[in-house]
Amino acid sequence: MLSASSSVNNQPHAIRRPHLNLWKKNLGVVPESVWEHTELETLVLADNNLHEVSPQISRLQNLRMLDLGHNQLTQIPATLGKLVNLTDFLYLHDNKLSDLPHELQHLTRLRYLNISENQFTHIPECISAMQSLFELRADGNRISELPVSLGHLPKLRELHLRNNQLTTLPAEIASLRELRQLDLRGNPIAHLPHQLATLPRLEKLDLRWVSTLDPPPWFATLEANGCLVYR
Repeated sequence: MLSASSSVNNQPHAIRRPHLNLWKKNLGVVPESVWEHTELETLVLADNNLHEVSPQISRLQNLRMLDLGHNQLTQIPATLGKLVNLTDFLYLHDNKLSDLPHELQHLTRLRYLNISENQFTHIPECISAMQSLFELRADGNRISELPVSLGHLPKLRELHLRNNQLTTLPAEIASLRELRQLDLRGNPIAHLPHQLATLPRLEKLDLRWVSTLDPPPWFATLEANGCLVYR
């Protein structure tokens, strides 16, 4: 049995801990014993050449942070949506994901989500229901447009979309009234909605490595309000 201190537990009366770090252990498959640690609050399974994750992960009802990054996942179990106490971080970056199960819409307390370096061509609709998101990272995919519903994230402060295939953004982006940072580097942006100039807390608009956009006059309004526009 794997202990929650990330080592093999040969002590029958060992104290259970709420953190299990199995980073880069060359597992290939997650040991079934992991799902017995229902006390876990953080679980790191990054960089283990995982191709799947058992639906049994839903047993870990106390999880606050889950790291599945740097694996070979093409899908994640829908039962992940049952982890309603997942509040801090969900790392899914550097896998082979192209969509997320709609059940993840129940992760309404999650504050940080990283789906970078996957095979997404769109932002999964379930993300728009994650009402507590502070930061969304979706760099290095093939996303060509953003859903209008992305404007339904009232607490979002950072939106990272570097190196995708975006040519514009929906005007509804202006509904993100808490947005501080918007990273659009390396996208073929041809047009940006003037509503961006109305975002009251925007501190950084990053357009470096964008050669397809003629800077609109309202950039001056952003800069006058203290926003740094990198281009």
